[in-house]
Amino acid sequence: MDFSNRNVVVTGGTGMLGSAVVAALLKGGASCRVPYVHQGEVDRFEHRGHKQVTLVAVKDLSDETDVAKTYAGLTSLWASIHIAGGYLWGPVEGTDKAALQAQINMNFVSCFLCCRAAVKAMGANGGRIVNIAARPALEWRAGANMSAYGASKAAVAAFTVALSEEVAKDGILVNAVAPSIMDTPVNRKDMPRADFDKWPKVEEVAATIVFLASPDNRVTRGGVIPVYGKS
Repeated sequence: MDFSNRNVVVTGGTGMLGSAVVAALLKGGASCRVPYVHQGEVDRFEHRGHKQVTLVAVKDLSDETDVAKTYAGLTSLWASIHIAGGYLWGPVEGTDKAALQAQINMNFVSCFLCCRAAVKAMGANGGRIVNIAARPALEWRAGANMSAYGASKAAVAAFTVALSEEVAKDGILVNAVAPSIMDTPVNRKDMPRADFDKWPKVEEVAATIVFLASPDNRVTRGGVIPVYGKS
């Protein structure tokens, strides 16, 4: 997929899924802008020295100032991919308001604000937006014992579909992917008895994201695409 001379913002780009997305974008010729919060993220980021990668230090992507900083100075924007977020495991009785609000901020508010900034940057020129939902956003019963997380991701899914209708007239195609548990070292450690072969690989999920963000995607919008592998 050809991303030559195209600017792409990737939030959460220093994480495992984000790094795989950035790798695919760079292979296609994109210039990537990647916000980060902690220096340790940069130290582990394999693409930190790439000439087509711009790293932007931020504190909180649920803050309008940091979102504006992320998108500042972009004279043109082709795609914005929103991977940044957070996960919380725990029953409702042990989840207080602060923990709930943190999930909403990390997963939904950050996505909303970045989408707003992306729409402004794209204008009537068209572009692509890809958000990250999750399996519990589509299968609500799967959110038991992680209801704050699931609800925040369900908000991302609903917002994605609504936004796709709002901006289609401008040639901006908005979609989301909804991964199940992905095959990562952390997940293998946390669930050692799971059948890892059923989990989608990070690179496979990244491939779906990159297609939706690419010029090759000419018609798909308003989708919340399950990326479950065999699980």
